[in-house]
Amino acid sequence: MRRRQFIALLGGAAAAWPLAARAQQGERVRRIGVLLPASSDDAEFQPRIGAFLQGLALLGWSIGRNVRIDTRWATTEASEIRRHAAELAAAAPQVILAHGASTVGPLLQATRTVPIVFPVISDPVAAGFVDSLARPGGNATGFMVNEYGIAAKWLELLKEIAPNVARVAVLRDPAVPTGPAQFGIIQTAAPSFRVEVSPISLRDAPEIERAVASFAPAGNSGLVVMGGAATSIHRRLIVTLAARHMLPAVYAERSFAAAGGLISYGSDYVDQYRRAAGYVDRILKGEKPADLPVQAPTKLELVINLKTAKALGLEIPPTVLARADEVIE
Repeated sequence: MRRRQFIALLGGAAAAWPLAARAQQGERVRRIGVLLPASSDDAEFQPRIGAFLQGLALLGWSIGRNVRIDTRWATTEASEIRRHAAELAAAAPQVILAHGASTVGPLLQATRTVPIVFPVISDPVAAGFVDSLARPGGNATGFMVNEYGIAAKWLELLKEIAPNVARVAVLRDPAVPTGPAQFGIIQTAAPSFRVEVSPISLRDAPEIERAVASFAPAGNSGLVVMGGAATSIHRRLIVTLAARHMLPAVYAERSFAAAGGLISYGSDYVDQYRRAAGYVDRILKGEKPADLPVQAPTKLELVINLKTAKALGLEIPPTVLARADEVIE
């Protein structure tokens, strides 16, 4: 579902709300909060929320009839996220859908009773959000972004599309607990691909620019860009720097390839949101997040931007193109 379909879905649903509410006034209306670290015009989040709403509809939840949704577009500002998290927690809906550690952390500081479902998170155990994947134990559960082993796949893809790469900078969000482990996996795999790897921690735009500008001139260089709030915030800058310095790059999220990045490989976030609707449904029907195991991703997507490949002078091997879930031209 793309932006136009999403807007049409919301428009149609909104038109039907008053009629549905009058027709079934006796049915109990449940409340769902949604906390997103993005602005309302973010093109990547719109299809995700659309998939979540579709998932709820398939499970019998109709906005205005038996469910009301309070969506907070909190932007990426930490202070705004904390404010919206506190307000949602105080409103005490039956469940809150929250994207990533940047929203789940503030929510758990605000409430330990309101159930929280995260469709996307790196490692909730390392972050202290759950006791274990099998038995979360608290008021939060949901779906992990990637398993650790995918880190080696990013390096493998980079060498497949740019065989001459001999030096790789790994851009990572220092706040993401999976970062050190995933970088360790990349380091372990590096000798088999005959590359040297070095980490770059993402803190602010000037630091990112300096680090990439310092790394790039040696030649035969490439980038692996991990997921996380910091990488998402600086998405356009990172993609711009990769193009400016002619660096082939592999990203963990589709949004980077859509923004002009060369190639991405990672979880299908739209699918994760659709699956999250199932957990929200189970909680609304009485199950506890403490008893719902955190799940690994079941659908990974490979996205290739052919326009960027051409600009970098790269020819994507047919074997890689054949595996792509989406090709941007």
